[in-house]
Amino acid sequence: MSGTTVPADTRSGDWLDMAELHSSVSEPVLDTMNFLNEITHRYPDAISFAPGRPYDGFFDTEQVIGHIRRYLDHLAEQGGSPDDVRTALYQYGPTAGLIRDIIADSLRADEDIDVPADSIVVTVGAQEAMLLVLRALIAGPDDVLLVSSPCYVGITGAARLLDVRVRPVEEREEGFSAADLEAAVRDELANGRRPRAFYVVPDHSNPSGTTMGTEAREELLGLAERYDFLVLEDSPYRLVSPGTPLPTLKSRDRTRRVVHLGSYSKTVFPGARVGFVVADQRVRDADGGEHLLAAELTKIKSMVTVNTSSLGQAAVAGALLGARGRLSQVSAGAADHYGKAMREMLRQLDARLPAERREALGVSWNRPTGGFFLTLRVPFTVDNDRLIVSAQDFGVIWTPMKHFHPGTGGHHGIRLSTSYLTPAEIEEGTARLVRFVEAQSSAF
Repeated sequence: MSGTTVPADTRSGDWLDMAELHSSVSEPVLDTMNFLNEITHRYPDAISFAPGRPYDGFFDTEQVIGHIRRYLDHLAEQGGSPDDVRTALYQYGPTAGLIRDIIADSLRADEDIDVPADSIVVTVGAQEAMLLVLRALIAGPDDVLLVSSPCYVGITGAARLLDVRVRPVEEREEGFSAADLEAAVRDELANGRRPRAFYVVPDHSNPSGTTMGTEAREELLGLAERYDFLVLEDSPYRLVSPGTPLPTLKSRDRTRRVVHLGSYSKTVFPGARVGFVVADQRVRDADGGEHLLAAELTKIKSMVTVNTSSLGQAAVAGALLGARGRLSQVSAGAADHYGKAMREMLRQLDARLPAERREALGVSWNRPTGGFFLTLRVPFTVDNDRLIVSAQDFGVIWTPMKHFHPGTGGHHGIRLSTSYLTPAEIEEGTARLVRFVEAQSSAF
């Protein structure tokens, strides 16, 4: 109506009603990292076993410049003119990525993954790769993403943003069970839904720390072929863990059932924000033509991030070229460091909670051989309120495992990360953690 004024307290332009936003923004999983950051800032003197990030001591600021210089020299050696080199560094660059050939060479050298460069899409970390893959594969409301649970919050968060149905497959004490996955697949099929993909971290998983055995890997590939679903393999910790890693699922993939998600955050440095996805599955269009799934992911990426930072790609490419593709060799020192940190954590727990004592309290933990994480199981309920008590009264921070369960589990689990702490911090932090656990267990 002409001349009518809307009362100030009802004007929608001044504020937004939460109920009118997408329901995903109210999901606790999307607020997990913010909550942990808030706790860390609120209690700066607490020792934190929460962050799953690399140890800063490996990074040298001059190294970044050297990596970029090496890549620019490589472009010139390949026949690039000064104008070409400048454009490669400063311009947007191709959506699928500038360094796909270098990544493909590295995968062949380091992981026995032999795929053409055009099956690779360079992404803004592995997180974007998850988003692209889910958006491409999940075509309708009856398509289901199965996840090994507990699982990384990035995949469940991406699924929630895209309104993707998630079916958790709970890990057993020893980790993944092919029988449990098959039962979940059959149940989804019986209910008229299509299990589209299964997400798993086979090596030293985040958050549980478990590693899938050789036999289980073969069983998983067999199930994927039998029931016609894809496997989303996410394995960022294998090259920064001690010992010889088991073969990747992708290296044993004979029928193109595995979409391999990669990240350089743990091996090169996280600030580059460079990851990738290997998607060599064939897609047949309505006219009978064939192309790779990577091409479809590239279309989606063009509407999400346009392209991955050319500067970040240059730094990663320089690191790969300097290592002749063998990041495993460059990461040997980091793997040794993280292995020692994990062993020190386990040693401290054993010393402060010997078998008889932990049995009396009802406390246990697993014993990962690598990676960043282990799981502590306690008799009391673990939640954000207890985390605040731990930080405030005992000076130690950790992550409740329930954040990593898309179902209802994890209420008695604590994720502990050893990657970012010195031996002295692990020793003192474990002492504080044990005091907290004993106090809570006694009260329970």
